[in-house]
Amino acid sequence: MKKILSLISGVLIVASVTAQENPETKKTKPKIDMSNRANDHFLVQLGYTKWAGIPDSINTKGFSKSFNVYFLFDYPFKTNPKLSMAFGPGIATDHILFAKTYVGIKDNTSGILFTDQSDTTHFKKTKLATAYLEAPVEFRYSAEPLTDKGLKFAIGLKVGTLLNAHTRNAKLEDKSNAAINDYVMKESSKRFFNKTRLSASGRIGYGHWSLYASYQLTPLFRDGLGPVVRPFSIGVTLSGL
Repeated sequence: MKKILSLISGVLIVASVTAQENPETKKTKPKIDMSNRANDHFLVQLGYTKWAGIPDSINTKGFSKSFNVYFLFDYPFKTNPKLSMAFGPGIATDHILFAKTYVGIKDNTSGILFTDQSDTTHFKKTKLATAYLEAPVEFRYSAEPLTDKGLKFAIGLKVGTLLNAHTRNAKLEDKSNAAINDYVMKESSKRFFNKTRLSASGRIGYGHWSLYASYQLTPLFRDGLGPVVRPFSIGVTLSGL
């Protein structure tokens, strides 16, 4: 009996010493090292663009495109590193192509005119280009924020100010499409355009590549100075850094 009591006393003493040496601590969530996180600072976009609400009398043709470049600062949420907000500056350009149409961007008229010249002398190629300084704001989700190899999506708004609007006309032809003169005529004016634009945007993809879509919420032209059209575009985005 004495041996049993001595054994029990020894076990209790050892347990007491062990408990003192290893006190129970509260469990804490391990901190995630975000120092090497891929932030998608740099975005390059190439897409197809078109005008919503364009009248049937305006003849567009070919692959009208958008080309955009942004540098965004990305800030992950402390409570969830998969979520973040991003914002920063960028340049966005649209290039709309027309078929046998004269775009009176610099004419002294009460509004911009798109004149069909298919039955008379015309340029073979006509392009209307606009360039904006933009400030996008994005809400982002990344399934693998540390490796940058998972599913991603983003939604946001872009505020822009008009930097330039110009037309480029090339290769003068007669009504039978026979060449008259191989030269280029450029005209530039911002008079008919809204100087500020607001656009909604979204992206979804995997890793460095994603599909994007954007829609201009404000009309392209000033009230009463042109057709009520709103550019939209869809395309691909390459992101990194």
